[in-house]
Amino acid sequence: MTTESVGADSRRRTILAALALLPAAAWAASPQSATTVKVWKSPTCGCCKDWVAHLQSNGFDVTTYEVDDLTAARSKAGMPDRYASCHTAVVEGYALEGHVPAREIRRLLRERPTAVGLAVPGMPLGSPGMDGPEYGGRRTPYDVLLVMGDGRARVFQAYP
Repeated sequence: MTTESVGADSRRRTILAALALLPAAAWAASPQSATTVKVWKSPTCGCCKDWVAHLQSNGFDVTTYEVDDLTAARSKAGMPDRYASCHTAVVEGYALEGHVPAREIRRLLRERPTAVGLAVPGMPLGSPGMDGPEYGGRRTPYDVLLVMGDGRARVFQAYP
């Protein structure tokens, strides 16, 4: 083998190694932006603050708006009042009502169903934000509902 062919072979291996690293370098160079969730909540609600912390700890960027009455926010989001809870949120065009787990929000955004959004009516113990030490580990079964445009809903995920 000549010195020339050894040098060309070495350069070829270097180029191939550099090309193999390009996808990783491109990913590292462009930081993934967090999905933004806008939340309307009462200024005094502790469980709402805990739910916001749950979303943030699961990688969501959360903007909160403190309001005395959620009716207007819920209506604007398209969520029927019968699914009401203590806070209303919007993420990428979907409404979120109540203590919806981050896992189900990610699933909603991945599957993209034709729907208004997700709801966890009421304030079930054990749901995110209703699971702190002040609740003593108590849990009640609850369903995350997929709310459709006609106001009907079906179980999106059950939490027994």
